[in-house]
Amino acid sequence: MTTYPAPAFEAKICPPDQLAARAAALPRPLVFTNGCFDILHRGHVTYLAQARALGAAMIVALNSDASVKRQGKGDDRPINTLEDRLAVMAALGCVDLVTWFDEDTPIARILDARPTVLVKGGDWPVERIVGAPEVLGWGGTVHSVPFRHERSTTALVNKIRSL
Repeated sequence: MTTYPAPAFEAKICPPDQLAARAAALPRPLVFTNGCFDILHRGHVTYLAQARALGAAMIVALNSDASVKRQGKGDDRPINTLEDRLAVMAALGCVDLVTWFDEDTPIARILDARPTVLVKGGDWPVERIVGAPEVLGWGGTVHSVPFRHERSTTALVNKIRSL
């Protein structure tokens, strides 16, 4: 039987305790975004491409499974485990590094990464984006990117269940 090496994209998966060092090695301006990204869909990939276009490299921080559950999206969420969500996110060409957080917010990862650009989707007003004061404080920018495609994982899950 032939043994194959792990896919190269898995090297983009970064444990939180290594984030500061690995983020420091990425080109600037560095973009940071976060979310659950449970079932990746067109809205997600469009948003991620738009966010990445704001800088030279991008870090995506994913909510851990426990963090997703605390968001009240349903007892059966996330559908995909953190391990699977990390691998799918790392496989995207617009993503340079992917990490995770178990807390309710990604503030610790933002402080570790010290991004130049902080981005969230259009449902987040800039003044409510976690980490905005810190990023603005070190001279960075904060963006709320409007949705180009109205999609959601919750709507997708509901559609699947109704079939």
